[in-house]
Amino acid sequence: MTENPVIVALDLPKDEALELADSLRGRVRWLKVGMTLFYAEGPQIVSRLQEKGFDIFVDLKLHDIPHQVAGAAAQIARLGAGMFTVHASGGFGMMSAAVESSRRAAEEAGLAAPAVLAVTVLTSIDDAGLAEVGVSRNSLEQVRLLAELAKRAGVGGVVCSPWEAAEMRSLMGEGAFVVTPGVRPEWAEPGDQSRIATPKAALAAGASHLVIGRPITAAPVPAEATARILSELEGDQ
Repeated sequence: MTENPVIVALDLPKDEALELADSLRGRVRWLKVGMTLFYAEGPQIVSRLQEKGFDIFVDLKLHDIPHQVAGAAAQIARLGAGMFTVHASGGFGMMSAAVESSRRAAEEAGLAAPAVLAVTVLTSIDDAGLAEVGVSRNSLEQVRLLAELAKRAGVGGVVCSPWEAAEMRSLMGEGAFVVTPGVRPEWAEPGDQSRIATPKAALAAGASHLVIGRPITAAPVPAEATARILSELEGDQ
């Protein structure tokens, strides 16, 4: 493990999120700000967390016409976010607009361009869930189709379940981000995730980063849960 791959998902109220961030200083590099926290607190929550020394993954799963997504992507880039997400199902033009707009905005602001990550199939959706919305392909086939489209659009990587991580690593290449939610230690409850794996298995399959939320945030002592996960990743247990 060349660097700490854990991204802690802060799906919490602001005060709890900031308190948790304080407890995780020096333990993880990345925090994820998703819809729950971002919509409650706005862009300033990203700055507050950056001031504490973290890199931020803004996970808003942008999905709209290219013009709107380009505008949102530029704003996220100006925040200095390290990664952000778009839905691959938004299509080639939408993803291309996000990549180009975020790069341009970051350059104008004197910042590093964020990695645009394409969300393929949500980890809460299985084959039956895809069929409910009219997709006849199974989850792996749908992930592959969307990832190939995303790669052509120039994204920096994909978000997929651990089940597809090996396929995505092969398709996207060694330098790409392969970010996997649906990561649960053996001692944690699966929650509402369907296509899950342990942290160690997800890394072995080709993931570059592991999004972990409730196994850490709902733990009695989140810092201890984080340390346990990192120890298991290092093979100490």
